[in-house]
Amino acid sequence: QVQLVESGGGLVQAGGSLRLSCRASGIFFSINAMGWYRQAPGKQRQLVATISNLGMTNYADSVKGRLTISRDNAKNTVYLQMDSLKPEDTAVYYCNPENGLGYDQRVWGQGTQVTVSS
Repeated sequence: QVQLVESGGGLVQAGGSLRLSCRASGIFFSINAMGWYRQAPGKQRQLVATISNLGMTNYADSVKGRLTISRDNAKNTVYLQMDSLKPEDTAVYYCNPENGLGYDQRVWGQGTQVTVSS
């Protein structure tokens, strides 16, 4: 069974940085594309970054140039380096394999809270 454990969130001032980590188990991590998602209060879950099994990356326009996704296949871990944070980045952040399933069909971790103060 898929297990996803996100960590690294916290409270930071605008302009600050955080590095999120997500360790996955129960999947063949090295062959899966992975994504980072976020959900702010009262809003739908949003895909912010993806990384393919070969390391190709894509970002939502709202985070381009500020967030960087990376992965370490030896550690079954995907990272999200967050720089130049803005208050609108405040959300719970989740990782998930990019398997094409609908959000309701996936297993999600507990997420990690990121709060950016102005």
